[in-house]
Amino acid sequence: MRAPTVPDTAALLTAAAELADRGSAAIPDAGLGRLRVGVDLGTASCVLVVLAVDEDGADVPVWVRSHPSGALRDGVVVDFAKATSAVRRLKEAAEEGLGVELGSAATAYPPCIPVKDARACTYVCESAGFDEVTLVDEVSAAQRTLEVVDGVVVDVGGGSTGVGVFRGGELVALDDRAGGGHHLDLMLAGALGIPLEDAEPYKRTHPRETFPLLVPGLQRIAENVRALTVGDEELPLHLAGGALMIAGAGDVLAEYLEREVVTYPHALLITPIGIARSVA
Repeated sequence: MRAPTVPDTAALLTAAAELADRGSAAIPDAGLGRLRVGVDLGTASCVLVVLAVDEDGADVPVWVRSHPSGALRDGVVVDFAKATSAVRRLKEAAEEGLGVELGSAATAYPPCIPVKDARACTYVCESAGFDEVTLVDEVSAAQRTLEVVDGVVVDVGGGSTGVGVFRGGELVALDDRAGGGHHLDLMLAGALGIPLEDAEPYKRTHPRETFPLLVPGLQRIAENVRALTVGDEELPLHLAGGALMIAGAGDVLAEYLEREVVTYPHALLITPIGIARSVA
């Protein structure tokens, strides 16, 4: 069973996506106020989100921008200098666009990677110029956007699939498995005989042609979710991450697992927004 999108979350994600498309700052009439910055060090690109907290305590996206990185593999920083350069460039652009200095931020790591690898994400942001950096796992960050009470948050990134089980709004289980958007691109490149770097754009521009080729990869992701949620099969799955922003992906998981699946527009922004919301 496929469930509808949650309206309030959809509005937030749509506002952030529209801001990213415009490529400019959005300053509320009352001014920026308190700002919260999130840095998502993705496998293919780095995303920086700035949220302004309005007088009612609601988060308003005021800056969203991404920059190609390729400095991470399976959630681990493999090119520190390249990652730092991407974050610094995004930070400086946001500061120029908003007319403020950004001193603190939050960043995230995939669940279950070694502590030293998780800390590397913090060091990247510090080297890029942030004085204070909050570190959170990616699934918990996604939850801060989705605010799931009873359900499973599935964050599918470029290299891995993170799964968090929430009951009563509390995280009761957290794990991840290898397999994500990069693996889907590998399958597609092999099937079509095209360079790996061309797989992602080809997938976006030829959805009908490529979707059948991706179904086995989506089912593999579904099997990972099944293995990580034994005993929690009655809970709905909430999909986050850009890797499953493929028309029909939610239906594949719902049919394969015979479970309720909730999808969101602009799902690649769920985790970056949640990372920003992790700043106190």
